[in-house]
Amino acid sequence: MRIDGADFPKLQFSLLAALLMMLIGAGSVLFSLNLTKATQQMQAAAQAERNDFDGKLKRVRSEEIEIKQKSALFNTLQSRGVIGDEQRLDWVELLKEIRDRRRLLDLQYEIAPQRPLDANPVGGFGFYASSMTVQLKLLHEEDLTRLLDDLRQQARALIQVKSCSVSRLPRGGSDSGLPAQLQAECRIDWITLRQAAAK
Repeated sequence: MRIDGADFPKLQFSLLAALLMMLIGAGSVLFSLNLTKATQQMQAAAQAERNDFDGKLKRVRSEEIEIKQKSALFNTLQSRGVIGDEQRLDWVELLKEIRDRRRLLDLQYEIAPQRPLDANPVGGFGFYASSMTVQLKLLHEEDLTRLLDDLRQQARALIQVKSCSVSRLPRGGSDSGLPAQLQAECRIDWITLRQAAAK
């Protein structure tokens, strides 16, 4: 079939309709592509926001667990008497009670003045230590380890053994008449946490 010049007026409407449909189709495709792109961007933004919220929620939960652990530790230390002023009288009574219960032959001690451990206390609280020199006569080494274990478990302070030396006594070296075999000398820090003194 051949189309000549006389057919153009008859096809004019159809050609315009086809051209219009092509333009509408191309516009629809462009609109759909733009809409898809905008939807993907919105979805990515929503996912990023969700991830951000998830991260914040995990941090809050982690901080909550950390606060509970620190609170439990604080309560434990407070119940043990570690937080607050020194309880020197309690320490002396504890040493006497351990000496009597463990039947230690001879126990002497001297407590030095308290000193701060922190140059810059955090949150208004600082650690303080009082050094105690303990001298005792022993039947055997286990008497010393039991004494130190009892102090760690029962003292109203944190106990840090700085040094201990044990030496053998000469025969007949005990004044009490009991057969002490060894003499020990230990330096122990009694550590407490309390509000730092104002400078």
